[in-house]
Amino acid sequence: MDLALSASPFFQIWLLLAITSPSLIYSLWSDGTAPAEMKTDGVVQTFSGRKQSLIEDARRERGSAGGGGGSAASPGPSRYGDGFVFEEKDGRVTVNVLFALSSEKNAGFFKTGKIFETFEAKLLHIESRAGRKCKNSTMDLEFFMKCEVHSSDLDVFVNSLKRVADDVRCMPEEKVPWFPRQIKDLDRCNMLITKFDPDMDHDHPGYNDPEYRKRRTVISELAFRYKQGDPLPVVEYTAEEISTWRQVYQQLRSIYPSLACKQFLDGLQQLEKECGYGEDRIPQLQEVSAFLKERTGFQLRPVAGLLSARDFLASLAFRVFQCTQYIRHSSAPMHSPEPDCCHELLGHIPMLADKEFAQFSQEIGLASLGASDEDIEKLSTLYWFTVEFGLCKQNGAVKAYGAGLLSSYGELVYALSNEPEYKPFAPEETAVQPYQDQTYQPVYFVSESFEDAKMKLRKYSANIKRPFTVRYDPFTCSVEVLDQPSKIQNALSQMREDLKTLHSALEKLSSS
Repeated sequence: MDLALSASPFFQIWLLLAITSPSLIYSLWSDGTAPAEMKTDGVVQTFSGRKQSLIEDARRERGSAGGGGGSAASPGPSRYGDGFVFEEKDGRVTVNVLFALSSEKNAGFFKTGKIFETFEAKLLHIESRAGRKCKNSTMDLEFFMKCEVHSSDLDVFVNSLKRVADDVRCMPEEKVPWFPRQIKDLDRCNMLITKFDPDMDHDHPGYNDPEYRKRRTVISELAFRYKQGDPLPVVEYTAEEISTWRQVYQQLRSIYPSLACKQFLDGLQQLEKECGYGEDRIPQLQEVSAFLKERTGFQLRPVAGLLSARDFLASLAFRVFQCTQYIRHSSAPMHSPEPDCCHELLGHIPMLADKEFAQFSQEIGLASLGASDEDIEKLSTLYWFTVEFGLCKQNGAVKAYGAGLLSSYGELVYALSNEPEYKPFAPEETAVQPYQDQTYQPVYFVSESFEDAKMKLRKYSANIKRPFTVRYDPFTCSVEVLDQPSKIQNALSQMREDLKTLHSALEKLSSS
């Protein structure tokens, strides 16, 4: 909601007074005169107004809630309790209340203040915004209030508000997880998952090699020190590391032509031509990042290990790919339990050079911003079965485009054999499919095309429960939260300008 109060300054003062000292405002409203006495500590003395019927009705209703007696009995469960009460302590509950006040009910605001006073409601937060049009009246203001009331009073409290205000609703608490808004915020997206780290995982090929672990620490430190906008760190790779790269490159390069998709082969060919991809050197991130930036707008960022799903996906929203610089242990060149530079540079980078695939990757990232933990798990599973282990149809044959396949000789051959099960890519089913991170996948999902996969992903993402939509601004490298009509109108204006340019270009081509 818009935090800016839309009422006049005079009305804003009355708003503040009505919430902090409702009895004072009620006295002014009823009698037309200010109260005669004030306490020396600055707190306004309580005065009774002439119109007490609302308060008396509320008290009678509170008493009758327990069965008609004069005293307040303990009522049954509140109709607003399930999902709407998000905190309960010492017999008091915290709730969110939304209501509107129209120009036809000028006294409604002051009566609302009296209701808060009568039920001893403690106001924790208040927001207002311009009201929407209604069939019966013109809503001047809508109010959102987070307040604390006695649990036994909740139903009567809400019913009392309904007598003086319009469209009264209790709303569940919406806690949106933090997400980056600007590209520099990615400095905070650095939560690592250490279960495959050679210092932690006893099954890691480098666990018993102190020199390898020491080398990993040195390279990881480069990533830890990196801040957005810094030059990408350069790693001077050792002869042993280059030898490991060579073995991986030679083995995989020999089977790519028959098993990899066309987009991957085109990207790899360009990388070999422009970035020095080959078996005798490990490419540096700076040159690869510049290559991607020119083609699809993606850029690289160093990372010290396996990132959490939320942080990794958030980076994709900004067309940033978090990329490791260390290499797998030389004793197991064909396998790595975690992402390494072979996986990133050979598996991911050629695909990120394709515009359609880059757009698909970014849309997964945008869908993750502000999503719940449950939706993050589903999106990361979608990512796993597409960007990591996806297959697609090309010219009547099934080809690989997933980086996990394209950087693993054994699984690439296995995935395109007759052994695994193939299923058509359907996000609703794919998002809940169990996956393996220790062995080959028993099931792979096959996309008709990247365009088809992108359209299905957009449809799936539209159903993710978020109180807003996000839009990436490539000019400022920031994410805009579209939670107000004015923001949507500005975005549409930019689109109209782009359409005018395209229309003009089409007219020139047609007339030539």
